[in-house]
Amino acid sequence: MGLLDTILGRSKPVRPDLDQLFAVPSAALTLQAATGFAPTGLGSVCFAGVEGGTFARIQQDVRELLDADTGRGGIPVEFSRDSYGYTWLLARQPAEDVAALVNDLHAVNTLLQDGGFGPQLLCSLIAFRGAEGRSLALVYLYKRGTFYPFAPAPDGSEKRDNPLELQVRAALGDDLRVEKALGRWFPVWGAPGL
Repeated sequence: MGLLDTILGRSKPVRPDLDQLFAVPSAALTLQAATGFAPTGLGSVCFAGVEGGTFARIQQDVRELLDADTGRGGIPVEFSRDSYGYTWLLARQPAEDVAALVNDLHAVNTLLQDGGFGPQLLCSLIAFRGAEGRSLALVYLYKRGTFYPFAPAPDGSEKRDNPLELQVRAALGDDLRVEKALGRWFPVWGAPGL
């Protein structure tokens, strides 16, 4: 970073650290003990879709990698598009096997990143369910290398449960690299798995 960048207030972007995802299994234990939210076994990766043969091949590689266990009863991954045009991949593992889910999400992110599509990666999320069916997600921001909690309001409206999000931030501050800028805690309404 040069003097001109400093004067103009520009900062160097944080380099993504996908290995941060491996902290989620222990954070899930902390979260369950502190708040009662348990993993659901569902997780997703969101990325901006790209047209072209190379991207289609990588998407097929991802499908083959994660669907390798479908012959032994595993559930195939699902691809979907949201109303903003982003592509979501939904992965499933047994609820008690957060490590396997994290491995799947890490593999997807790594394949896309190594294929030159890192700039298209937006976020990954791991879903949790609490008492009375309340939903919560730990969202990993690819470009920031940080996590934040996303808790939809229990009434089903497009409102957030901000007190719960702040409670989760306080509980997980020692387990995960939590995003400090609350303005970057983007809502992920309708995310697959949530």
